[in-house]
Amino acid sequence: MVDEKKVNQVVDSRNGVERGDPSGDTPGYELPLLLFAGFRSLIDQLHAELARQGHPDVRPAHGFAMQAIGLDGATAATVGRRLGVSKQAAGKTVDRLTALGYAERTADPTDARRKLVRLTPHGLDALARSARIFDELRARWSATLGPDRLRALETDLRTVTPPDTFTLDAEGWLGP
Repeated sequence: MVDEKKVNQVVDSRNGVERGDPSGDTPGYELPLLLFAGFRSLIDQLHAELARQGHPDVRPAHGFAMQAIGLDGATAATVGRRLGVSKQAAGKTVDRLTALGYAERTADPTDARRKLVRLTPHGLDALARSARIFDELRARWSATLGPDRLRALETDLRTVTPPDTFTLDAEGWLGP
């Protein structure tokens, strides 16, 4: 929200159906907004905690890029393909990660013409901390919702999402 008004809210033409209205279903547009709000809440809390733990410069796009680089390293072109962005956009993100000390460019041992991007110990530390923080955030959701409801939510989301959705990006989500 920019102010007290929900400036990007879709207007629902069905009278009487409001958020939390027990007399009927909520408007269809609310589901993706709630899912996104949950995602955003987790990501924002993750980055606040990462900052407290010594990684104040890591941004959500950096996390996706570090996942795309992986433990074995990758070329900038591979990072771009995994993120669904151009090689140039991936290169800019890699440049930023390199400047921040999270990644480095090294010679590819299998092809002297290529450069690999590898995570530094600092980058690996950020990913390890992220995993622990996500476990803590999940535990908080479990305490709030109850472990059975959280497991049911996760099961339900697995049911309605295709099995191959754990990619870093769907074409065009993070880039043009």
